[in-house]
Amino acid sequence: MITSAQMRAARAMLGIDQRTLAKLAGVSVPTIQRMEASGGNVRGIVESLTRVVDALNRAGIELIAENARSEDGGRGVRLKQPVPPPEAAP
Repeated sequence: MITSAQMRAARAMLGIDQRTLAKLAGVSVPTIQRMEASGGNVRGIVESLTRVVDALNRAGIELIAENARSEDGGRGVRLKQPVPPPEAAP
């Protein structure tokens, strides 16, 4: 549904802190902190997760799933597959 990295990036794009996101979503700040601290996909109560995703959507964030296209236009970022660093020349 959403990864912790997407959640942090969405907040950064909106220029809001965890407290503001919690207020927009109607969840507690510790809930946002737990969600952002999880690795990979955010884990938590489905209702809380849905509230956060809906709040981000209302604020103008489009969450793009892996291998999905974005048809709405607008500016944004997408994390590509990490590329291994080139080997150092001897």
